[in-house]
Amino acid sequence: MQRQGSIGGSAAISIRATGSVLLVAHLVFVAWLMLRPLDVPWVTPPNLRPLAGIRADMALGWPAAARPLGEGLALLAPLGVLLPMAHGRLLVSPLASLLRTVTAGGLVSLGIILLQTGVPGRVVDVDALLLNTVGVLVAHVAVVPAGRAWLRRQAPDTASEAEPVTLQGELPQGSTPTIPRVGIAP
Repeated sequence: MQRQGSIGGSAAISIRATGSVLLVAHLVFVAWLMLRPLDVPWVTPPNLRPLAGIRADMALGWPAAARPLGEGLALLAPLGVLLPMAHGRLLVSPLASLLRTVTAGGLVSLGIILLQTGVPGRVVDVDALLLNTVGVLVAHVAVVPAGRAWLRRQAPDTASEAEPVTLQGELPQGSTPTIPRVGIAP
């Protein structure tokens, strides 16, 4: 059976498979990058105040602030594209897709931050959670609506005119089953 709003046929399978493989590869890379121990002589205290680290970076001036802020935004930004790609829905509410993707990106970032508490040399930074989530949001807004529109133009009738698939013994969609009257038992 085809899900409502799904991309039809082999294109759907290839897009979902590619999205799933790239999603897993990216998450493995992020886990390797963020969860490996660091050999440092000292560790900064955890940052639990929202925007304190971003303000401190901005106080250094623009060229010095660009690198840490850009790294925070770019780390999980590919999830903004890969999560909808792995899901494979073509006709979906843009707002619902954005909310699902940003929520999932925020939860992945939170999971990484919580796992970092047990890794030597790594500290909790709430600003990393904020930057990672904003990066997912920006990537999703910049790429996904245009990508879905392009796919809809490539196959305009695939999702809207898909014939319903019926299993053996199943009534076609739209038919109302009739139930024979049964008498009351004595």
